[in-house]
Amino acid sequence: MKQDINRYEILEKITPLIENTAVRFNLIPIEIEFVKENHRWFLRIYLYSYEKDITLDDCENVTRSLNDFLDELIPVKYYLEVSSPGLERKFKSDKEFLIFKGRRISLKLKTPLEGETEKIFKGEILDWDDKEGLKFFRFDDGEELQIPKENIQSAKLYID
Repeated sequence: MKQDINRYEILEKITPLIENTAVRFNLIPIEIEFVKENHRWFLRIYLYSYEKDITLDDCENVTRSLNDFLDELIPVKYYLEVSSPGLERKFKSDKEFLIFKGRRISLKLKTPLEGETEKIFKGEILDWDDKEGLKFFRFDDGEELQIPKENIQSAKLYID
């Protein structure tokens, strides 16, 4: 018998549990996804810390703390994957501009800024505001830019 699964309802139920568990270990879940791939369900949790790099122990601690609780809330067999966001993570939400404030990013714009032709920049996140957009320090000329949220096509962490 096929079971109908509403992944959004499941995510709504499990997100507070995951967030509270991560906070106990001084970590932030920057992304939680529950997806079906090749007829299998996957729960993926990407963790971040302001103070340190994410270790295998961090992932293991969160996994062990969540296992029994998640099994009660998720009505299907699933695979749990807990990891760091990766060195050159592509941003998937606006909140990541705040989480990664001060970090280097590669930024792609939808249209070039006034008086310019380039749409791709490397620089540092200075600040983020939902109304004003991104305050950005561009490396190639040392200029501070204010980039409207609507003009940002994509952003990803950048490592020299």
